[in-house]
Amino acid sequence: MAKKADPKDTAKTSAKKGAEKASAKGASKKDAKKGGAKKYYKDLKSEIKKVVWPSAEKVRNNTGVVLAVMLVCGMLLFGIDSLLAVAVKALLGIGA
Repeated sequence: MAKKADPKDTAKTSAKKGAEKASAKGASKKDAKKGGAKKYYKDLKSEIKKVVWPSAEKVRNNTGVVLAVMLVCGMLLFGIDSLLAVAVKALLGIGA
């Protein structure tokens, strides 16, 4: 038959685990400060090597898509602005 867990034991165990995690966090902060700038740039270099850079063709395609979407959005906004300007002029012309 399975033994039931005592709630007091569970609280003590979780308190110990919490204390261990807190001390581990403190230790990791201290370790991070020890390395300094030299370690930072060394780690940065290793992370940059892991990056998968897009090909030139992919960059050109993505640039074309961005420019096309910008052109369409610009034309759409110009159209909306023009229509609103005409509407405002018409409304102002009524009262004059």
